[in-house]
Amino acid sequence: MKRKREYHKVLTIAGSDSGGGAGIQADLKTMSALGCFGMSVITALTAQNTRGVTGIHAVPPSFVAEQIDAVFSDIGVDAVKIGMLYSAELIEVIAARLIKYDAQKIILDPVMVAQSGDKLLQDDAIQAIKDHLMPLVDVVTPNIPEAEVLTEHRIHGFADMQTAARSLARYGSRSILIKGGHLDENDSTDLLYLTDEDRFVRLEARRIASRNNHGTGCTLSSAIAGYRARGSDVEEAVRKAKIYIQQAIRAGAEYTIGHGHGPVHHFFNFWE
Repeated sequence: MKRKREYHKVLTIAGSDSGGGAGIQADLKTMSALGCFGMSVITALTAQNTRGVTGIHAVPPSFVAEQIDAVFSDIGVDAVKIGMLYSAELIEVIAARLIKYDAQKIILDPVMVAQSGDKLLQDDAIQAIKDHLMPLVDVVTPNIPEAEVLTEHRIHGFADMQTAARSLARYGSRSILIKGGHLDENDSTDLLYLTDEDRFVRLEARRIASRNNHGTGCTLSSAIAGYRARGSDVEEAVRKAKIYIQQAIRAGAEYTIGHGHGPVHHFFNFWE
């Protein structure tokens, strides 16, 4: 009897972006592009386009829990990506469910503001992220502004990124990826800190000039989750995800869509 094949199953727990460039929509596109079966738990609905966010409608935490139960109890999950969370109450509910189902290979993108500058996280949620979620995750992926909020220290260069990574590691994450795209430099250098090995990995890439950079953080963290689901260790998954997002940004730069910050091209390997 022929053995039935199985999907690489990745769950995204995040907000919906009606413009399709970030959030759940970007996550599912990324997972599909990398050969994974994407599933979703929607934490908030946003009215959003390339120009900004005009409205946020939070999903009740109890219904978020129902969505998580539905996926884990039937389909199962190989890796989890967490994005927009909005409130402390919601964070506590999600953390409890992930513990209940012994979820593994969790990637946390601590989304705080949209590309447009619109705030996506309530103030009381920041401490909840550190207390309840960071101890559970394989990789947490803040950009420079997010790392500054989480550590309460300014980051001016690579040495500060190293200090911030060690500081964030105290909350229990098994690795920290600080994205250096907000630094005023010609390249886009990220820093991966592997806590168990007490080792830093410098990930360098040339900066790509493009206004179509909406959803880059969502895409990168989803790519890491996808590669983890497919069997890569953390360092390999991060390296591969870095290559993927660079290629997606480069391909997306050629397109015109909307009147603000457009998306990256998630399916550059399949169509132009």
